[in-house]
Amino acid sequence: MPRTTFKELLDAGVHFGHLKRKWNPSMAPYIFMERNGIHIIDLEKTITKLDEAASAMKHIAKSGKKVLFVATKKQAKEIVAEKVKKVNMPYVTERWPGGMLTNFPTIRKAVKKMGSIDKMATDGTFQNMSKREKLQVTRQRAKLEKNLGSIVDLTRLPSALFVVDVCKEHIAVREAKRLGIPVFAMVDTNSDPTDIEFPIPANDDASKSISLIVEILCQSIEEGLNERKMEKDKEQGPKDRKVIRKELETKDIPAALIEAIVEDEEEEETGTDDETVAVEPDDEDSARTGVETEEEL
Repeated sequence: MPRTTFKELLDAGVHFGHLKRKWNPSMAPYIFMERNGIHIIDLEKTITKLDEAASAMKHIAKSGKKVLFVATKKQAKEIVAEKVKKVNMPYVTERWPGGMLTNFPTIRKAVKKMGSIDKMATDGTFQNMSKREKLQVTRQRAKLEKNLGSIVDLTRLPSALFVVDVCKEHIAVREAKRLGIPVFAMVDTNSDPTDIEFPIPANDDASKSISLIVEILCQSIEEGLNERKMEKDKEQGPKDRKVIRKELETKDIPAALIEAIVEDEEEEETGTDDETVAVEPDDEDSARTGVETEEEL
């Protein structure tokens, strides 16, 4: 079942492309027609490509990996930051730091610098600094927070990249391609989709269009995370008994009683009952006959 409808995409203005003279010939398969000098995107193909991208993102999230969202356009910054925060994925809405992917260890050092500054504020180091030094360190912390604060939890290279505007974020796309990281992207009629593994033909300038596409992808990520959590909860059954045993051992409970408690927990989980009586074949036939007699009555 599609994750969105033709009408929703139409109402959000996803179908509006750029002027005909600005088009990229590689986008020809995704263009429906031209009206008043403006290309119109084929929304049927948008629905198909969006479903493919959403399914892939759900699989990535379910496997416990990260998707890095990149949107430095003015009209996309707040939208992406607001929606991506809810699914705990990293994002970049300020200037893309060159080498963020290809020189990831250096970026991680800068992120760790924020932690060291925070530690200085708590361990009393700030008290031994002059007023000017405090001001410099505070400004440095604020700058790092602005540019890298949203990727604090990104401890390793992301498994995928989502880009709102391929033309504006060409450096990010180039770095991802160099490292073999798959790219999801909104591609407008002036974009080149050839280097994008999961292109989503859509208007990448209108805030409503951006909001709708990002919302659908974030919902798919949330679905993947929920399924991952459910699978983990199922697997934690045997581990829970170990935790119970350890907790009981700390309370000076006799070993025999601990084993009895743990066995009771196992019986409750498996649904076994020692008082269950096996039915003999003759009894079973008579019981079955009795049921039939009751039904006839």
